[in-house]
Formats: sequence, structure tokens, C-alpha cells
Amino acid sequence: MTSITIDIVPFEPQYATHFYELNVAWLKKYFYVEPYDEKILSHPETHILKSGGFIFFAKSNAAIVGTVALINQDNFFELSKMAVTPAYQGKKIGMQLLEHCIAFARKQQWKSITLYSHRSLVAAISLYKKTGFKEVALEADVHYERADIKMRLDL
Repeated sequence: MTSITIDIVPFEPQYATHFYELNVAWLKKYFYVEPYDEKILSHPETHILKSGGFIFFAKSNAAIVGTVALINQDNFFELSKMAVTPAYQGKKIGMQLLEHCIAFARKQQWKSITLYSHRSLVAAISLYKKTGFKEVALEADVHYERADIKMRLDL
């Protein structure tokens, strides 16, 4: 795996379509777009940023090649909506986005970051484990129908 140099930049309105398209592409490939996904992805400013969340993008030259969100779920922050365009997968962009979020969370003095995923996403689960995320009990009323694993990184 080769890594490439990227810049990680915060959300700007002109990137909203990239946020939507990058996430819908992987969701359709592995699952389907749930109503909760559609709401978040269609209106990220309303459903992520205005409630105290953050969205970051990976840029290679002028191209947006990846994205990730930290969603304020009131009593914790959720790492969510991480996606890398297929042509750039395998170049450690996901790792760079994840490390950026962890450093950002530490700077904000958060106690932890939580994520929901699915065990079939082996590469993603492996990436989370490499950065210190540990599996915790999954609540019954999770907001993703597809979620079968919950992980947390204590900071």
C-alpha cells in the first residue's frame, strides 16, 4: 500500500455534493441508503454542523478524494460517514482521515469517539482496531439498521 500526501480541510458548502456522493457510493455498494443516511447526507449543514458536529475532506491537489464526519450525538461524538473514492482506496487516506479526527478530538478534550459499523466491512474494522478502537455493547435502538458492531476509542 502506498500512501499519498493529502490535505485535510474542513467543510465548505461547495463540498456538500462530494460528501453526499462519496457516502452514497459505498452505501449502495455494500448496503443501501437508509432514511437516516439520506437525511444526514442531504443536509449536512443542518444535521451535523449546526448541532456542533464537524466534517472534514481529504484533498489531493484540487480533487476531493475522501470525507469523514464527527456527529454530535449529545452525550458522545460519533465518527461517521467516512468514505474514500475508489480510485484512491488503498493509499492510506482512510487512516489519515481517522488520525486527523483523533487528533482533533484530543485537541477538543473529548473523552472518547464512538462509531457504528458492520462486521462485513473487514478493512474498516481493521483500521479502527489499529487506531485503538475497542468493541463495546451495541444498544438495541441504534440509528442505523445495518449496524452490528459499536466501537469506542477512549482518549
